Order: sequence, then C-alpha cells, then structure tokens
Amino acid sequence: MSFEILHFRGSDKIIKEKNLERDINATLAYVYDALYGSIYRGELLRQALDEMDWRENGNGELKILDGRRYMYKGVKRGVAIEGNFSAYEYILEGLFRLQVGFDKGQIETGILMLTSMRSEKSSYGSSRDLAEAEVEMLYPTISMPVSIALFDLGPPIISNDTEDGGD
Repeated sequence: MSFEILHFRGSDKIIKEKNLERDINATLAYVYDALYGSIYRGELLRQALDEMDWRENGNGELKILDGRRYMYKGVKRGVAIEGNFSAYEYILEGLFRLQVGFDKGQIETGILMLTSMRSEKSSYGSSRDLAEAEVEMLYPTISMPVSIALFDLGPPIISNDTEDGGD
C-alpha cells in the first residue's frame, strides 16, 4: 500500500465515532496520489487538503496558538492533520503541535503524516517499528490519542522533456 496508518491510545475509536474513517482514508489516498514523485509537495498538500475540505478556515480552527501564525495542515470535526514529508524526524515537532491543540481542547485527536523513508544506515528497524517505539517513549509528554500515517512517496521525478529542442 502507498501509506500505512498506525493508531495510538484509542485514536481509531475517536475517528470512528466521528464517522471520519472513509473520509480520512480517501484524503490520505488523495494526498498520496497528488504527492507521489512530486518536488513541490507543500503547495500540493495544501491544495489536496483544501479539496477534501480539511482547510475550512472561516472560524480559525487551523490556528494552534492565538496571535501566532502556527497552523495545522487541516482540521475537520475535532480531528487535526499535521505533517511533513521531508524528514521522518518531524515526528517530534508534529506530535508536539498536535498535543498543544489537544491540551487546549481544540482537537480530540490528530493524524500525523510522515515520510517512511529513512537512511539505509539506520539501525532502528522499520519506520513502523520506530514510530511505535517513539510514541510510547514520549509518554507522558505526548499523551493524546494520535494516528501516524507513514507514506512512501518515492523520489521526486524530474522530467527530461526534450521535445522543445533541449539536449
């Protein structure tokens, strides 16, 4: 599969109670399709989440802290989406951002999207194993129900368009 979802501390039950299972799976599949092999993932991610109605910002629910520009990638019915596909290590910042919203009562759970790609020299096993271990190690600092979606978006595909007279 193109992505894998890991649930921690009952996040799957919250998602089910909110009838967001299909919506989240469709959104993550769309994000995968939109971003696979792309170079400019940030703008494409915003567009994909906007099209899937995760970026409704009329009531400011994307903001993490009042008076600051920190925002979630998307929010729907008390579930926030956060993520970064540049480095797996974003797990720490992403979990922290979600925990702040959870502690302030802004969200009930969150989904953290991460790349599953890590250095081949890593001795920590699979990204799944590492994510499971890190979420447990971060307790009680990160105590919220959370889901982690690990994506394999492949390397960026750079077109060698030679039809326009290029070499």
